[in-house]
Amino acid sequence: MTNRLAYAALCCASFAVSMPAPSFGQGNSVLQGGLELIDPKVLRVCADPNSLPLSNDKGEGFENKLAELFAAKLGKSLSYTYYPESTGFVRNTLGSYRCDVIMGFPQGDDLVLSTNPYYRTGYAFVAKSDSPLIDVETLSDPRLKDKRLGIVAGTPPATYLVTDGLMQKAKSYPLVVDTRYDSSPLAMINDIKSGVIDAGILWGPLAGYYSSRANPPMHTTLLLKEKGGPGLVYRIVMGVRPSDSNWRRRLNQLIAENQPAINKLLLDYGVPILNEQDQRITADTLTQKP
Repeated sequence: MTNRLAYAALCCASFAVSMPAPSFGQGNSVLQGGLELIDPKVLRVCADPNSLPLSNDKGEGFENKLAELFAAKLGKSLSYTYYPESTGFVRNTLGSYRCDVIMGFPQGDDLVLSTNPYYRTGYAFVAKSDSPLIDVETLSDPRLKDKRLGIVAGTPPATYLVTDGLMQKAKSYPLVVDTRYDSSPLAMINDIKSGVIDAGILWGPLAGYYSSRANPPMHTTLLLKEKGGPGLVYRIVMGVRPSDSNWRRRLNQLIAENQPAINKLLLDYGVPILNEQDQRITADTLTQKP
């Protein structure tokens, strides 16, 4: 679900809306078996049209691929309502009954009814693979005192940069951009590559995706040891309308039945994922749950 997704805890706070009443008869909104959907033959997904690695209108993101998996399991065709993940996203998609599920959303946001989490990730420290900073695990590391770091404005890690006295030298990248023309994570990765900044902090799915596709690939470390500030690790769920409890239960069943396939899909996109013990889930541990 940003980029879901980042996404920033995540950035979804900017989706503030109230759910409007549907413009169709209540009888048309409930399917056989009590699922509160519009069309019994179609999985209707709310998504950003240009937000890789999450989604785009070419179906290239991991949320697109997850939607394809679930549509196949449900025996439904797949359709999208695309809208930029910015102010009004929920209101103009899920809240307007134009689609029935947001494929990625931070757990705990009351704008939607959340499914069980299907992955867990966090903010990551990104550096060149040959950098002496690749073993940095916390932003309080004294080696960072004279370094210039990249940070997306308004994201939780910025608080730690302020606390640790690193903000004065930091380079800030905008949280909200027109993704048709600009990409803060890609700009940060390019600045690390060129030496404009020494390292950067990005939301995990963005960090893993863009750093693994850099030439040469970069090193990412999830920030799991920060204390005294906002949390940097989040559970990601799917979001449905608050009234759609039966639909939520069906999605929970699909998540439980397909967790290994979901984990593999995320790893294929470079997403760093964690189990509840803060251990990385790898290709050898695909059956683990977030």
